[in-house]
Amino acid sequence: MNDRSATSYTHGHHESVLRSHRVRTAENSASYLLPHLKPGMTVLDVGCGPARITVDLAARVAPGWVTAVELTDDALSLGRAEARRRNVPNVSFVSSDVHALDFPDDTFDVVHAHQVLQHVADPVRALREMRRVCAPGGVVAARDADYGGFIWFPRLPALDLWLRLYDRAARANGGEPDAGRRLLSWAIAAGFDDITPTGSMWCFATAETRDWWGGMWAERILQSALSRQLVDSGMATMVELKEISAAWQAWAAAPDGWLAMPHGEILCRA
Repeated sequence: MNDRSATSYTHGHHESVLRSHRVRTAENSASYLLPHLKPGMTVLDVGCGPARITVDLAARVAPGWVTAVELTDDALSLGRAEARRRNVPNVSFVSSDVHALDFPDDTFDVVHAHQVLQHVADPVRALREMRRVCAPGGVVAARDADYGGFIWFPRLPALDLWLRLYDRAARANGGEPDAGRRLLSWAIAAGFDDITPTGSMWCFATAETRDWWGGMWAERILQSALSRQLVDSGMATMVELKEISAAWQAWAAAPDGWLAMPHGEILCRA
């Protein structure tokens, strides 16, 4: 099996998706890992995306080095641009597959993945690879959302449809949208015996955060790789997607709108 094609990235890289990725920081997306970072460490950041978190990690471990990986050079170009924009020199970008990482055993002090394991074909194999390239005593860290745990108010029917459709699309692509609750199980199956499992939440409830999240998804459901997949596969019609888009706009405009997005986290000693 060719692991590079075994799973498709459900969201794609439309600008509406990248807007979501670009608000992520080490503080709001990897706070559980930060106490374990020290200057001089070597870090592997798996599935770096636009590299906002990657560059934050690089700043924290300087003069240590961060290596960031993605499957394609097109994806890596986003990260390279961010490193140049922030003038952070201690980071490099390499194309590699988490199922078969192109690095020797025991290479890195920390191996990190944010919102990655929910999309891969075999998360247990991925964690074993992350452990292989992590030095003895080092840390393997992962954080993933759990779509089945999303809750929001007001309960607009079109948003229930949105969640059902996302679940179907992600699973059709070989992913596991409820990854957050499964991280501990996957880590145990991967052979780790020193695991610290935690959880955290993103909450969107102010006018500003509702406008950002709801506006992003109002566009994303109509223009991203997800929308193309839903229509092309017959899972949804464009009429339904427009109804979902309108519902996200209505939710964002509601003065009592509230949404919580839970995440699972694991810190595993190699």
